[in-house]
Amino acid sequence: MIIKNVFDRKVSEELVSRINQLTPSTTNLWGKMNVSQMLAHCNVTYDLVYTDKYPKPTGLKKVLIKLLAKKVVTGPKPYKKNMRTAPVFLVSDDKDFDKEKGLLIGNVEKTQQLGAAHFHNKESHSFGPLTTDEWNTLFYKHIDHHLQQFGV
Repeated sequence: MIIKNVFDRKVSEELVSRINQLTPSTTNLWGKMNVSQMLAHCNVTYDLVYTDKYPKPTGLKKVLIKLLAKKVVTGPKPYKKNMRTAPVFLVSDDKDFDKEKGLLIGNVEKTQQLGAAHFHNKESHSFGPLTTDEWNTLFYKHIDHHLQQFGV
């Protein structure tokens, strides 16, 4: 899998262009989420970075998450289709397409504008400090996976 640099303006613009190809009636190629739920699901990644909306895991739970999920999330291997997600990422209720789309575009742009230096050894919600490359992989791999899920 090619991991593009989300901190590069052109890559950010490419992601926004792909998001803008989605419509409320875009259907998934696999999985259970509709397009609005997928956008909300992708926004959770950024909420974990930019808000205190979700409590941080502690103790054994944090250790297990680091052991079991960090390599999957920050490593180069693509996600498998229909892979289980962490409970915090589950979105099953109806979501407003335009609101979630706008939030996701804003999050992609904010991340690019903050730049790689902002993320150097920044503490993640669940994995402890991550390198800039790990942050980049985390951001790009997740959003690319879900944009592919919806054919864009």
